[in-house]
Amino acid sequence: MSQILVVDDDPTLHELIEAALTSDGHILQHAFTGQEGLAMLERQHFDLALIDYVMPGMDGGEFLDQLRSNHPDLKAMMITGFGTPEAVLSAMRKKVCDFILKPFSIADLKAAVSAALGDCAVVEIEVLSAEPHWVQLRVPCDLAAVPILQKLLIQLKADLPEDTREAMAYAFREMLNNAIEHGGKLDPTKSVEVLCVRTKRAIIYWIKDPGEGFDPQQLEHAAVNNPANDPFRHVTIRDEKGLRAGGFGILMTDQLVDELVYNEQRNELMFVKYL
Repeated sequence: MSQILVVDDDPTLHELIEAALTSDGHILQHAFTGQEGLAMLERQHFDLALIDYVMPGMDGGEFLDQLRSNHPDLKAMMITGFGTPEAVLSAMRKKVCDFILKPFSIADLKAAVSAALGDCAVVEIEVLSAEPHWVQLRVPCDLAAVPILQKLLIQLKADLPEDTREAMAYAFREMLNNAIEHGGKLDPTKSVEVLCVRTKRAIIYWIKDPGEGFDPQQLEHAAVNNPANDPFRHVTIRDEKGLRAGGFGILMTDQLVDELVYNEQRNELMFVKYL
């Protein structure tokens, strides 16, 4: 049984969250302003705070700033509207467990809260630039960072057609997984640098991992090198090596984007989607 604080100015959203989470045995307390929420935190222990980003007076970012001053270890989740990248970047900088995009389903809410209360290991993503047209991050080599970054980058492309968003999200996920797993060896003390640039005519991604690079001809575990008569050979090789399921990343990314290029060492890549 967990104590959850909901900070939001919308009574309807409070009712929805109350109905969803009390059915799982959680106890909820409700604040309708940031100041009210801070006062409640001083009087009572909470296991998790659910915070809306857009509120009158004190917004969610300001609330988190003050919360972290006195409650640095409290688990927190941000609720944001779709198409608000500034909210997501703010949440990343303030070390939230996750953020939930409106409109969300009851199932999504329950799953996110369960994950946060269970094993919310806050991934220390360093935000180097937070301009919507130039987002630059330093990401630990931990696969737990990938879903959070996917949500962010979908926000940056909220105005694009859904099929374009999905294609870019898939390409980014696969290339970042490769950088973390193969370049960073899943060592969270190492980091991958990520840059997303949005121009009038293109979206450009740049990813640099801390590894020594690779020889593309030696990637037996990747679908891109499967022989024509054995299109799934890499699946067996990945299983033998104890690698995660996958291996289609380079092949699929090359088909989903307009340009995919590597540096000489092949520990940096750039891919481009023209708009």
